[in-house]
Amino acid sequence: MMTPETIGILAILVLLALLTTGIPIAAALGLVGVVGLAALTSPEAAVIKAGVIGWETISRYELGVLPLFLLMAHLCFAAGASRDFFDVAARLFGHRRGGLAIASIAGCGGFGAISGSSLATAATVGLVALPEMRKRNYAPSLATGAIAAGGTLGALVPPSGMLIVYGVIAEQPISKLFTAALIPVATQALFYIATIMILCRMKPDLGPVTPRATWKERTVAIARVADISLLIAIVIGGLSIGWFTPTEAASVGSVLALLLCLRRGRLSMGALATALREALRTAGLIYAIIIGAVVFSVFLGSTGIARHLTEFVVASDLSAAGAAVLIVVVLLLLGSLLDGMALMLLTVPIFLPMMTGMGMSAIWFGIFVVRTIELGLVHPPLGMNVYIIQGIAKNVPLGTIFRGVVPFLVSDFAHIALLIAVPATALWLPAVLAG
Repeated sequence: MMTPETIGILAILVLLALLTTGIPIAAALGLVGVVGLAALTSPEAAVIKAGVIGWETISRYELGVLPLFLLMAHLCFAAGASRDFFDVAARLFGHRRGGLAIASIAGCGGFGAISGSSLATAATVGLVALPEMRKRNYAPSLATGAIAAGGTLGALVPPSGMLIVYGVIAEQPISKLFTAALIPVATQALFYIATIMILCRMKPDLGPVTPRATWKERTVAIARVADISLLIAIVIGGLSIGWFTPTEAASVGSVLALLLCLRRGRLSMGALATALREALRTAGLIYAIIIGAVVFSVFLGSTGIARHLTEFVVASDLSAAGAAVLIVVVLLLLGSLLDGMALMLLTVPIFLPMMTGMGMSAIWFGIFVVRTIELGLVHPPLGMNVYIIQGIAKNVPLGTIFRGVVPFLVSDFAHIALLIAVPATALWLPAVLAG
């Protein structure tokens, strides 16, 4: 007769094996969770439990935030916002060495506030920024590396899909997670910008100087993003200071995005139908993943693995910072095999109880784990952002892009070290706004 702990360990190994075969994440999580519950109790009890979990999960009010924010994003795409953020940054910084690469980072941060997705951010900004940088003789390694790394900001910039899913499975306030992400996003962007400036100081040919834009050109570019910047400020600002609940903020954002499309003359039945279809399709996929993840999490909690892991770490006299470093290593190793969402849903049920048991905030852990998981989008061998950029810049070898990413990976590790050493980086702003 196997112990619950043994069943849990075998289930994790089976789940990893299933995910490497390409089976959908939702199916793998749900299947392993149900079979595991059946092994712990009985098949009938497992099926009933899974049904109850599915119903309770899908009927949670706060999950309504997801399709609404997705609708807002797709309406902003239809309004033509993808190029605007890069254009304004290019006109402000393009005349400096590496200025277009810096503009790419700024563009990724701005566009991430619309899309909430790293992959979408890297792909969209890459389509706009790469041709401009190549036309001005930027080194392919810097041009592609900056966009691949900058794209990772998309997963942390509110309204982040990853943070919404984390908030649901970790039962944490989504508004606090969004507020907690603001300073880490800003500091990470500054780390990337500093990296570009250092590289261009060491090797000026990496990012040549381009003609300075006139103030008239800058004013026109800024005016083009004024409406969408106001939309973002209303949604994120109102959410942070308590004007809206997350679902109300998403509703306001969707209505304002609809008005934005109308104002820009981009609203049509076809554009609206496409935005609704894409938002519902993506939300449906994420809902299925969340249900599977919650079933798996309930099963894993029943095995006692998280409790034993916490006890082991405490007994080994490992500090919270040491445990966080250990988690970084595990996430980087698994990040070579799994995509970000799968990795988060697999590891959060294991590591979150351990870290909260050691006195760390679940809000901080959400920022930390999303930031760490995003490294998997740029480090080999998976590096999905790298492959997306290579698909856009087909004449740039994959090795060149990975070499271009290396300096940004160094800044990523420095930023994660900052998050671990100074948890207030994520926790100070929510505490100030709550007080």
